[in-house]
Amino acid sequence: MNNMPEVKLGIVAVSRDCFPMTLSENRRKAVVKAYRGLGGEIYECPTVVESEVHMQKALQEVNENGCNALVVYLGNFGPESSETLLAKYFNGPVMFAAAAEETGEDLVGGRGDAYCGMLNASYNLKLRNLRVYIPEYPVGDPETVAEMIGEFIPVARAVVGLRNLKVISFGPRPQDFLACNAPIKQLYNLGVEIEENSELDLFEAFHKHDGDPRIPDVVKSMEAELGEGNKKPGILSKLAQYEITLLDWVEAHRGSRQFVTIAGKCWPAFQTQFGFVPCYVNSRLTAMGIPVSCEVDIYGAVSEFIGSAVSQDTVTLLDINNTVPSDMYAAEIKGKYDYSNKDTFMGFHCGNTAAGKLTSCSMKYQMIMARTLPEEVTQGTLEGDIVPGDITFFRIQSTADAKLRAYIAEGEVLPVATRSFGGIGVFAIPEMGRFYRHVLVEKNFPHHGAVAFGHFGKALFEVFKYVGVEPCEIGYNQPKAVRYPTENPFV
Repeated sequence: MNNMPEVKLGIVAVSRDCFPMTLSENRRKAVVKAYRGLGGEIYECPTVVESEVHMQKALQEVNENGCNALVVYLGNFGPESSETLLAKYFNGPVMFAAAAEETGEDLVGGRGDAYCGMLNASYNLKLRNLRVYIPEYPVGDPETVAEMIGEFIPVARAVVGLRNLKVISFGPRPQDFLACNAPIKQLYNLGVEIEENSELDLFEAFHKHDGDPRIPDVVKSMEAELGEGNKKPGILSKLAQYEITLLDWVEAHRGSRQFVTIAGKCWPAFQTQFGFVPCYVNSRLTAMGIPVSCEVDIYGAVSEFIGSAVSQDTVTLLDINNTVPSDMYAAEIKGKYDYSNKDTFMGFHCGNTAAGKLTSCSMKYQMIMARTLPEEVTQGTLEGDIVPGDITFFRIQSTADAKLRAYIAEGEVLPVATRSFGGIGVFAIPEMGRFYRHVLVEKNFPHHGAVAFGHFGKALFEVFKYVGVEPCEIGYNQPKAVRYPTENPFV
């Protein structure tokens, strides 16, 4: 994946002037040794911050060594002003962690009181309106702190990516798709840049690639990927031309941004004018690390990018689409898996899920569109059942009045044949019925959700908090014993 951030991590130890500086220094060395023992790479800043002057020196050292994420480590109580100023002036995500005491045999000269210092650090961070990553229990021995740093990496990767991301969109949201239309102000607040273009601009660029000499090689790549699923070989040259058009557009328009994602148009006029649907190309770019959302879903594209940055894997964007029929549930799920029918649903989209995330794939046509259009202009979908296994369904979204919300739900794709069309899977999420009603419906989320392949709820929750979503606005699938605020207590 060539469009994802790489974290270059640094660690700076801090020390309060009435504690031995060597205590922080030696504890930092132990953390670095433990983290490197886990296979991690980290720049160990030699300057221990005891004053604002030290802070400036340490800041210069981590910047000169190319760090884009930072661990501020309280080896003892720590200097609350200097350590928080370091977080303020460092241009990247920051984690705070503190040292636990080592032994009951050395609680006089060897006691660091970092457990206490973390409280003052958090208070000072709030005074300065600074957001940082603080682990669930941010105090530990070197091995525990090293594990905390490992959990910080995917959070840092997503934050670094968002601050250097451009969303390229083509066309307005389709008519009657107001659900995908949300104020973009909050994306600017996240540090995301947005370039909105007309479909006509894209159409012109596509035709400028007529006869592009790279088309045959892209067709060969598609043929190799599709294998026996290459059911529409005649459309591949057009799809290859479109793929080249998008990739060239990305390189010509990324500007000052390192990372790009695309929110593309795919109907109602796309098929008749381009002569195909873009689903398969969207899937291929997403697998390259350039997530492409359908139906000009800008927040969906950003959600996909976050998911790829956290998981370092291909993601997809699906409709939370239809219920599992009761006869199908009774025959293939009940008694085999510990889910009620309300815990299950089908996640579907026309054909934008990458081949590597399907049990098998076939190039087909968009059946829904073909009900009102000639079939030949709806070719280009990649169809198949989604691979079984753990998933995380999630989304970040602005409300109509420009407030940030998000949701996260961990579950799985069941190994149950869907008997349907498109890129589709039978999903199971514990307490999905209640989550559907009291998060998705109650909080006015659209039908598109991003899917990461694995359980990444912990990291995603921290990413959403870091970028400014209030914890109370991050919905999740609450267990039976925890009632939603809007849930009727008499049901």
